[in-house]
Amino acid sequence: MSTMMMEAGISDEDILDRLREVLRDTFEIDPARVVPSAHLFTELELDSIDAVDLAIQVQEMTGMRIKPEDFKSVRTVGDVIATVRTLLAR
Repeated sequence: MSTMMMEAGISDEDILDRLREVLRDTFEIDPARVVPSAHLFTELELDSIDAVDLAIQVQEMTGMRIKPEDFKSVRTVGDVIATVRTLLAR
């Protein structure tokens, strides 16, 4: 996967589209299941190791380092979008 720098003006829908690609390519999750309300662990069936992999993918997407505490409360796809938004605002 190539590193994709995102600019602050990107929309939540653009972030969601990128997350759909990452989850499809990395975890073989059907993009149609990746909606903001989808719970990463119960609905998309990710485990704690997958969450670490997802955090790494988000770091690559944004070019920003994620502190573990920044990703600790992430539970849904919407939470991932909010985390990306926060990283891009720095």
